[in-house]
Amino acid sequence: MAVKKSELYSSLWKSCDQLRGGMDASQYKDYVLTLLFVKYVSDKYAGRDDSVIVIPEGGSFQDMVALKGSKHIGEGMDMVIASLAKANELTGIIDVASFNDPEKLGSSPKDRVDRLTALVGIFEEPGLDFSRNRADGDDILGDAYEYLMQHFATESGKSKGQFYTPSEVSRVMAKVIGIEHATKSTQTVYDPTCGSGSLLLKAADEAPVELSIYGQEMDNATYALARMNMILHGYNTAEIQKGNTLADPKFLGNGGGLKTHDFVVANPPFSVKAWSNGVDVAHDPYERFTGYGVPPVKNGDYAFLLHIVRSLNGTGRGAVVLPHGVLFRGNAEADIRRNLVQRGYLKGIIGLPPNLFYGTGIPACLLVLDKAGAADRTGIFLMDASKGYLKDGNKNRLREQDIHRIVDVFGELRDVPGYARMVPYEEIERNGYNLNIPRYVESQGGEVQQDLDAHLRGGIPAADAAALAPYWAVCPALHDALLGPGDRPGYLSLRVAPEAVRPTVFEHPEFQAFQRSIEAKYGEWAERAHTTLHALSADTKPKQLLPLLAEDLLHTLAELPLLDCYDVYQNLMDYWAATMQDDVYEVVAEGWKARLTKTKKGHYNSELVPRELVVARYLPEEQLDLDQATAALEEATRLREELEEEYAGEDGLLADYAPTGKLDRKLVAKRLKAAPAQASLAATKARRGRPAKLLLPATDAPANDGLEVPELLNFMEQMDAYMATRTQEAATQDADDAEEVAALRAYTQAVEVEDAAKAQLKNAEAGLEAGLAKRYLALKPDDVRTLVVDDKWLATLRQGLSHELARLSGTLARSLTELAQRYAQPLPALEAEVAARQAQVNSYLATLGFSVN
Repeated sequence: MAVKKSELYSSLWKSCDQLRGGMDASQYKDYVLTLLFVKYVSDKYAGRDDSVIVIPEGGSFQDMVALKGSKHIGEGMDMVIASLAKANELTGIIDVASFNDPEKLGSSPKDRVDRLTALVGIFEEPGLDFSRNRADGDDILGDAYEYLMQHFATESGKSKGQFYTPSEVSRVMAKVIGIEHATKSTQTVYDPTCGSGSLLLKAADEAPVELSIYGQEMDNATYALARMNMILHGYNTAEIQKGNTLADPKFLGNGGGLKTHDFVVANPPFSVKAWSNGVDVAHDPYERFTGYGVPPVKNGDYAFLLHIVRSLNGTGRGAVVLPHGVLFRGNAEADIRRNLVQRGYLKGIIGLPPNLFYGTGIPACLLVLDKAGAADRTGIFLMDASKGYLKDGNKNRLREQDIHRIVDVFGELRDVPGYARMVPYEEIERNGYNLNIPRYVESQGGEVQQDLDAHLRGGIPAADAAALAPYWAVCPALHDALLGPGDRPGYLSLRVAPEAVRPTVFEHPEFQAFQRSIEAKYGEWAERAHTTLHALSADTKPKQLLPLLAEDLLHTLAELPLLDCYDVYQNLMDYWAATMQDDVYEVVAEGWKARLTKTKKGHYNSELVPRELVVARYLPEEQLDLDQATAALEEATRLREELEEEYAGEDGLLADYAPTGKLDRKLVAKRLKAAPAQASLAATKARRGRPAKLLLPATDAPANDGLEVPELLNFMEQMDAYMATRTQEAATQDADDAEEVAALRAYTQAVEVEDAAKAQLKNAEAGLEAGLAKRYLALKPDDVRTLVVDDKWLATLRQGLSHELARLSGTLARSLTELAQRYAQPLPALEAEVAARQAQVNSYLATLGFSVN
């Protein structure tokens, strides 16, 4: 059975639940990741003679399984890990966490045994069997590791999350330095502050060839994470060293200087105050500060940047995350910044959204370095990408569309108003080499511009309407349908009421024609996607499938007016992450089969082929019967509840029969059983000339003998008429008793109708479930393929396009409505209204005898 990524993530996070309480996330990550490592290498390499990892006797995950329930489980797990570490020269790397620590795992021996037994049991689940679940070309384990690292960083808090660079930022960094153009395995990628190695790995993953990986990390525990991370991702030959990069760089060239690299990525700690400890800044043997200047003693941002510049070879490219302060701070940093610019090494700067990083809340930017084009460079490309993100818990996160937009615009060095522009060196020099992005890229969509004359005299400013020019270019007649000339030049009036703007837009022939053109273009992509998805097989590589579909979609919609192709792209990426990814993995692993499950009620369902798809395609009549039966029951229940509400309240006519606030059926039946006898007594009294309490005969009410569902509503209408008739008749009799019995009988009839409707609904449900079971069991691969590709995937994605088109019409309607409302009451009208109200107040005061001046 194929492992679903969502289930894998759930299992791994469940393992964390066993450890919470005794330690925080910055500590229990070491335990979970160590177990993940042992499980993975045991599944992948046990029993293989040609493996890069040796699984010794007594050093596998199965040896841990054998310890479940043992009072020596903690000590035994440490021994298993030590054995594995010794056999692979990983001592001090995978054996950092002790599974026999009473302070972290429970002071009670039984508590410790139970916790560790449960923890091992979680990793023993089939969903974590990595020997069967790593599809060729798809790094399921790596994605799981990434998931854990992200959540550990989130839970570790501000001071302990620096070991992890968000994967979205890592991907942007890898792409903007062009690592996808690497051609040789001898090319290198280096991270001088590699943390857990996540940034290095994302960079390496973007390359089409296997690069040589180098990284250095100062923290011992984080260094161990990086080493494990490399092995888990299949980069067993990666060189990760431990030590202080600035004081003791480990990667040196033949002449004793720094080893230079083709690509460098880094997310160093921000503004380190003690960066110069152990660094001979005046006589740096690595010449990192020569020609640039020495960074401030208590701020190490430029120290790391200059280390990176020196670590790039003559054609090297790099990207580094730094706080915005490096762009504009003065003194020594201003000199370094000027020298960097003058050498042409700084290709671009990308301003990122706030609160992306786990170790700090300081706004950050990416500095993109490129020595290859330094001699011909005439300016620096500046980008303000700070507005594009998704709020995710207490952090922000780049969406797929944000990543793609950044990479596309930066790759083309394309000027986009309010987003990015190439700034010539002359302009930078005039600004004293201050590189603060807002100085060069003016933000758009901020404060609303107010037209003073429109506030004074009314009308819609033509300049404001002109801001919607992209809409008028596509639908020129729509402009005239919505806007007409105003009472003076430069101002317009709204031709329709504000509430009619949206339907006018949506129903206008030009806008509908525009929608059809978008849908037709999208349909071209959908046809190609249909062919691709129908061809899914065991040879399909899911991770290659998504870019194929997504890039084709972007290319197809790229030149269309008004529509933001990145928004449609995001719909696909979101749906892939939420649903389609798991579906595709299941199809690739098991074929076009609807893996069936049963609910507690015995009803069939399938995650790949949800029941509503089967019902919609094969059982529309059964669904209609169910809908009608449901509607009939709702109506019957409404009638019964109305009667109860009217008569069963505290002062209601039938309060005596509702001891709990609801009518008691037994009490009602008992009262009605006595009703004929009371009627005879009343007749006797009438013969003696006394007022009689005549009761309704039991046979007067309409009968309810097994009515069909379509007849129930008609029956209820008869009941309403019956009640009206009875009310009229009771007016000539003694009201109290007659009304009570009539109400009781009406309630009884309503209950019978409701019971009949329930039975009918139950029959309809049974019919639908029987048909559904039969259809599920008869589904053939071609049926499943059609249901999943056509009715599920492509239908859902087309709904996303419809939402985008609706948003377009809504944006235009909202903009025009806001303009009309903003200037709807000019100052003279407001002054006249104030004057009228003041006169009204003065009149009231005069009536009361007050003198008003």
